[in-house]
Amino acid sequence: MAEEKTPTFRIHKIFTKDSSFESPRAPDIFVNDQGWQPKVGLQLNSESRKLKGDIFECCLTLTVTVSVSIEEKDETAYLVEVKQAGLFEVSGIADQQLPHMLGAYCPNVIFPFARQQVCDLAIAGGFPQLLLEPINFDALFAQQQQQAAQKKQGEGVDLNLGGDKPETLQ
Repeated sequence: MAEEKTPTFRIHKIFTKDSSFESPRAPDIFVNDQGWQPKVGLQLNSESRKLKGDIFECCLTLTVTVSVSIEEKDETAYLVEVKQAGLFEVSGIADQQLPHMLGAYCPNVIFPFARQQVCDLAIAGGFPQLLLEPINFDALFAQQQQQAAQKKQGEGVDLNLGGDKPETLQ
């Protein structure tokens, strides 16, 4: 009789893989202040991979584009990209549950750290604090699974939380 393993989930490390900040209109953007009414665009991508044994890396990439209207034209105030990752130990769970763990639960753990990086970079760039809204990774994962099933049936889809194309949230 095979012995069942006790389900285990441990966070081994949360770390920043990459971050960048660009303000293409600085310093002019600060001189032409017409009130701060930003439009925030968010692209989100999550990828995971098995490293060794029961250790997995999950990487969450956030690309935030903040634009403002200057002389009735939208101009990019700044762009932030953060790749926040974590090393997780996951064992003793059913194979069918692993994709949800890596595609929803782990990104949910990483997101607050990525959100803080985005906020800190905006402030360091001379802009007001940017607080990203919480993201329901369970709903996004379910949507991705549904779209993958539709794609198997021949329908086209766009959302991807684990592959090449990032999802776009506005």
